[in-house]
Formats: sequence, C-alpha cells, structure tokens
Amino acid sequence: MIGVDIPGFGSLRVAHLVLDFNGTLAVDGKLLPGVKSRLTRLASDLRIHIITADTFGRARAALSGAPWTLTVLESGSQDRAKAAYVRRLGPARCACIGNGRNDRLMLRKATLGIAIVQAEGAATASILDADIVVNDVRDALDLLLEPARLIATLRA
Repeated sequence: MIGVDIPGFGSLRVAHLVLDFNGTLAVDGKLLPGVKSRLTRLASDLRIHIITADTFGRARAALSGAPWTLTVLESGSQDRAKAAYVRRLGPARCACIGNGRNDRLMLRKATLGIAIVQAEGAATASILDADIVVNDVRDALDLLLEPARLIATLRA
C-alpha cells in the first residue's frame, strides 16, 4: 500500500493501480522503455491491474512474466467495464492511469486519477476527470514511486 496525506485533498491509501495499455504503457502496441521496471518496483507495494482493448494484440507478449493482472476487454462499453473493475476493487483504494476516452470513468471513480498525454494524445473528457495530468507514463509512475511529489501537485 502507498499512503500519503495531502493537505486540502485528503489521505490517499492506495492498494491497487489500474492502467490502460495502448496509449498509456505502450505506443502502437510497443511497451515504452522503463515502464516494466517501474511497474515491477511498484508491484512490491501495489496490486497492478492492466485493462486494455489490446488494439494491436501485443499486450500479453509485452507484459508476460511479471507480477500483475492483465484483462483484455471485449469491444463495446469499455469505459463502463473499466469503471466496474475499479468499483469491484474499491475506488477509495485505487489509483488509475489512462489517456483514452474509455478511461474517463475509471479516472473519475478512483481516489487518484492520472491522465497522460503522449504520442496518441489524450481525450479531453479523461483530462477533465483526472486529478493530475502528466506528459509521460513514466512521470505518472514516478509520482507513485515517490508519493511525496503528489503533495506538491494536489495540496490546496
């Protein structure tokens, strides 16, 4: 679990990290450098859940042999499926990272939502439903690896 008290925002006690794959951890289906090592480090404190439509069909190969759960969604209502997944885990214990329109509901539900704007861009709805917006998934993961950084961004 990762815990941090943020003045004016509240106490974060995060046990689960829920992430999108394409556009978030990967660009064009290829895992970005440095992502796997950061996720592996975070897995010692958090349960990692990767939920994807797997547009390019590469998620299983890219993420094999690591300590996380991969869920490939069927087409249709992916935004609701991702939000339901977070609801089952307990939104107060979830941080979510994503960029697509189908990530917006999970970003809104989670106690901490982080939207990223990389090569694919980010859906405006997801940016508006996030607590933080960063330019790179590695920056988002580093916020969780160094949770005191969250205070500077989220404090009132």
